[in-house]
Amino acid sequence: MADERAFALKIITPDRVFYEGEAIMVELRTTEGEIGVFKNHIPLTCVVAPGLLRIRESDKETKVAALISGFVEILQDSMTILAEVVEWSDEIDLTRAEEARERAEKRITEKADDTDMRRAECALQRSIARIEAAKK
Repeated sequence: MADERAFALKIITPDRVFYEGEAIMVELRTTEGEIGVFKNHIPLTCVVAPGLLRIRESDKETKVAALISGFVEILQDSMTILAEVVEWSDEIDLTRAEEARERAEKRITEKADDTDMRRAECALQRSIARIEAAKK
């Protein structure tokens, strides 16, 4: 018997359907802050910010991924994420992510005149999301 708390979740990237199934809760970061989504959530469309994506499929199983950017549409019985980049923890090269974090932190700390600070901050957020997901 299906869980009556479950709703349809689909995550699509430019090159694949990353996830398609049911969830009882999804947590992610948006440009407005962290949100948790259950079935019958108020309809909402928002922009994704770099962070962890947690998909609770059941009371005992939660999947974690790094969600870097995209858009999310939430309806009462479904949720669709159009992601530019999303990666499962086993798809992340932890060494590369840590090196990217170090480079971004160095650019931010040095504050060189030719450094695009917004770009450096975004790179730092992306690398932190990947590191957190890889360690889950």
